[in-house]
Amino acid sequence: MNQGKLVIVKLKMERMKIDILGISELKWTGNGHFTSGNCEVYYSGNQNIKRNGVALILNQKVVKSVIGYVFKNDRIISARIQGRPTNLTIIQIYAPTTEAEESTITKFYMELQEILEDVPKKDAILIIGDWNAKVGDTEAPGIVGKYGLGKQNEAGEKLIQLYQENSLVITNTWFQQPKRRLYTWTSPNGQHRNQIDYILCNRKWKSSITSVKTRPGVDCGIDHELLLANFKIKLKRYNKTSKATKPNLQNIPYSYNVEVKNRFAELELVNTEPEELWQEIHQIIYEEAKRNIPTITTKKKKTWISENTLRIAKERREAKIDGNKQLFSTLNAESQRE
Repeated sequence: MNQGKLVIVKLKMERMKIDILGISELKWTGNGHFTSGNCEVYYSGNQNIKRNGVALILNQKVVKSVIGYVFKNDRIISARIQGRPTNLTIIQIYAPTTEAEESTITKFYMELQEILEDVPKKDAILIIGDWNAKVGDTEAPGIVGKYGLGKQNEAGEKLIQLYQENSLVITNTWFQQPKRRLYTWTSPNGQHRNQIDYILCNRKWKSSITSVKTRPGVDCGIDHELLLANFKIKLKRYNKTSKATKPNLQNIPYSYNVEVKNRFAELELVNTEPEELWQEIHQIIYEEAKRNIPTITTKKKKTWISENTLRIAKERREAKIDGNKQLFSTLNAESQRE
């Protein structure tokens, strides 16, 4: 995803009042987060090559409630958000395709399980993304609803096993919609459609999901449809200091390592709840960094997008709505060159 496409995605988020957007197959290198307009972009990619990659884009209303985030790898990223009556952990994934080696698929599910086991038990959980799997149209009580599509494949079986082990439900199979609001992927020639993107929720918070459906008319230059869910939760501002400055990680003094090590040695590890221990560790790192590591000021970058990029996006959206595949492909290629 280039800078021009990112700006278009944010404009669509604003127009459609989307608070949190997950992206699969981002193809950015490295990981981190940055402010872009009225959004914060959290991304996790391969360290060396532009492959895989996931991201979460949060509007400023949600950013104020972010407790923390985890860059697991180039297929998994998560963010924890403070809310009422519970906190929300949202996980964005990009699963291996069915052609991937078995070891790659197994590793993905093991690392996702590690993330799930670290989530506080009281949290609501949403797992969103491209699963490259078909759970099919056969209902599985408490897991798969009546409104799945197609025939279940082997990847779908692995996915259902994950649901069973973690008390998860596939929310976009629980709501009756026209078929065009159920499929999430269309082949480049427009001949084949599948449901391979899913939004998962832990079972005890299933009733907080009021609607899940795709928006086929929304174009972002990809072969997947935008999948939207309404989740009812009240956000609670998370108190944290201003980020006008940040630690200079290229200049960490020896005194910081000594002080952190000494304070870690005093922690009570046996009789402390994991959440409480995490808060203590976080506090130690923050306090010693503030006390020992010099800071550098950060400059806000100006967002730029050309009129031509906006024109291409508008014409491409109209071509998709009109079903003009040839014009859509031409404009899509032109967009990639911008």
